[in-house]
Amino acid sequence: MDAMAPEEYASQSKLLQEFTNVPSIDSASILKTNDEDRSRAMFSISQPDLLANTNRKYVLYSHITTRAGTGTTSPDFQWSPFPTETTGVSATVPSPSGSKLLVVRNGERGCPTKLEIVCQSHVEKEIHVAGSVHGPLYTDEWFHGVSWNQEETLVAYVAEAPATPRPAFNRSGYTREEGCSEGDCSAWKGQGVWEEDWGETYSKKGRPSLFVLDIPRGEVVAAKGVPTSLSVGQVVWAPESPGGRHKYLVFVGWSERNGFFQNTARKLGIKYCSNRPCALYAAPCPIQGPEPPGNPPATTSDGKSGSGGAVARNLTPGFSSALFPRFSRDGRLLVFLSSKQAVDSGAHNATDSLHVINWPSDWKMDEQLDVTQVVPVVMCPEDDDGGCFPGLYCSSVLPDPWLSDGRTVILTSSWRSAEVILSVDVLSGKVARITPEDSCYSWRALALDGTNVLAVSSSPIDPPSISYGRRLAVTPAEGEARRWTWDEVTSPFMASNSKVKSLLLHHSVSILKIPVPSPSADLSDGGKLPLEAIFVSCSCKGSSRSPTVVVLHGGPHSVSVSSYSKSSAFLASLGFNLLVVNYRGTPGYGEEALQSLPGKVGSQDVEDCLAALDFAVEEELVDASRVAVVGISHGGFLTTHLIGQAPDRFAVAAARNPVCNLSLMAGTTDIPDWCYVVACGTQAKRYASEAPSPGHLRLFYQRSPIAHVSKVKAPLLMLLGGADLRVPASNGLQYARSLIERGGDVKIMMFPEDIHEINLPRSDFESFLNIGVWFKKHLNAVA
Repeated sequence: MDAMAPEEYASQSKLLQEFTNVPSIDSASILKTNDEDRSRAMFSISQPDLLANTNRKYVLYSHITTRAGTGTTSPDFQWSPFPTETTGVSATVPSPSGSKLLVVRNGERGCPTKLEIVCQSHVEKEIHVAGSVHGPLYTDEWFHGVSWNQEETLVAYVAEAPATPRPAFNRSGYTREEGCSEGDCSAWKGQGVWEEDWGETYSKKGRPSLFVLDIPRGEVVAAKGVPTSLSVGQVVWAPESPGGRHKYLVFVGWSERNGFFQNTARKLGIKYCSNRPCALYAAPCPIQGPEPPGNPPATTSDGKSGSGGAVARNLTPGFSSALFPRFSRDGRLLVFLSSKQAVDSGAHNATDSLHVINWPSDWKMDEQLDVTQVVPVVMCPEDDDGGCFPGLYCSSVLPDPWLSDGRTVILTSSWRSAEVILSVDVLSGKVARITPEDSCYSWRALALDGTNVLAVSSSPIDPPSISYGRRLAVTPAEGEARRWTWDEVTSPFMASNSKVKSLLLHHSVSILKIPVPSPSADLSDGGKLPLEAIFVSCSCKGSSRSPTVVVLHGGPHSVSVSSYSKSSAFLASLGFNLLVVNYRGTPGYGEEALQSLPGKVGSQDVEDCLAALDFAVEEELVDASRVAVVGISHGGFLTTHLIGQAPDRFAVAAARNPVCNLSLMAGTTDIPDWCYVVACGTQAKRYASEAPSPGHLRLFYQRSPIAHVSKVKAPLLMLLGGADLRVPASNGLQYARSLIERGGDVKIMMFPEDIHEINLPRSDFESFLNIGVWFKKHLNAVA
């Protein structure tokens, strides 16, 4: 610390603690009751525990009272007095009736996984699953899938396959593995053969595999017929055939042979990567019910009785991508998202499409199903002012996204610089934005309550609050969007938000539309549409003289939406204006705009960021002499590019796990294909290789910030995760050391146990505390 740091650290850390205390509303479930006017909501919330360096997780309940069928009266929420902490719980999944709860306790290393079936008064059954059956359940947002059957006797889920046996040794040499246990000082287990994994966050996890819990028997059985070359996830139960003779599981399968050439055995990193090929599969449940009297045993598609001989059936053979299968409540419709555009183009995220399958009540494994497109990919919105639907950009889908009419699906999607809630009529294909069109707020659906929607809304200066959307009776001419009214719900979260709201009371938010600077003739129409930036400023007098922080998202195909961000709100509370840039390539603006960036990184995206800054300066919103820049991943790529390509525009910078040298990253990252896509564009798949040519290494270097390192003037704070597999720390270290070599003002912080996001509570806290102190020190120096 320098001379001013201790006092500044003390002041800012106390302020940052206020933002850290605000809980996150992670998810919610609606539990049925016997009263049609009442339902119960179960909220999952979390809050950082800095001393333990973990996230505290809680469950909070509320009774919701409405007047069924009228939609004219605001709902009444009655909250439980305190949340209940769920220490050691990995997931809680209510049954369809809401009368039971599956509680998952993933065991630590060497300990069994515990599955608890909880009813309203007690634990009804507890099942300990040994490591020889499977490892911990997958509870992340990607592979996660836990599904009850309608009878509430079976639960399907995704868990790690049992570990591959390893050789064991003692003083005499090789011995059998079962003779060697953890902590045995007289023997040890060897390493065995190294196996590919799914990269960032999955490096220590076993293959995602499918299992079924038989609750009455207390047994767990592995699904049969699923090739070991598939990693499975997002499992749901198909509706049972008449008489209950056949039970099927529908799930997503990712091929583990998706390397660059001829489907080599290579698992490329999958987190944040919707471009990994996948399909929907169906497999028979390994636990079939008893046959009705007088009926012959059920047979599989290969003629064998039971489920043992069946092979999982690809339900979407014509699709390179199929995700998030969801059956309607009557079992007649199966919808799913497709990220075909991402798979085909190589862009790690792109515009989605929505599809539906009419599911026969007596479907058999040998029957091919027809797929109908409901919502196509939008290449270019019909307008440039943001009023027209720009396409689907969904990072997830609710476990039950269906309204009670049986034909309407509710989705959360990016819409330019906002997150919105959409209704989709899967029979007509009609899409409507049902949340208010104030683009300075973002909305996310949490759960559905009959014809109503439980949601969370926020803005960059307003912490998350609960809202309840009600569908009103209106004439068809008024449109779907006008059918919805939204009530802000009084909730316990308001008390924790009040201190933060007071700190941001005098701030305002606006969305700036920035014309594309000098668009070239070869750009598509979508690539010429205006880009956007979210501008957060203090409305008090003299705010245009306040220092400004340019905030850049990663990806590049991710998006900064106008929702609450703890880190951004903290920076705003320090007196900084924020200019949050959504450069071209950002999802939410149509596929043409997104695809205009690959092959042009380091130039087009840099130009867009400078154009946004120029626009804000010309509008007299920003003092050009007091500008900082911060970004993570590709945002760090842009941060280091900007201080090199425009060295006189930025007084200070901070980069979190930045891409600084593509030629170095290509051989060390879990997503080497990304280097080819961003540098080579449409030719990426043709050129991609585990052994880049000298010409491609040269191109990677030329596209990288390190090519401009000799021009950097701004002091740089470099924040690195030591366990980052996406952009290994060597990338940032090489850049920082080259700046130091040239006499640059550089501070490096390393978080040894953190991954790409630097999201362990202590690391996150210390990262933004240091950014705040670093920016204040150097921006005050130019005041």
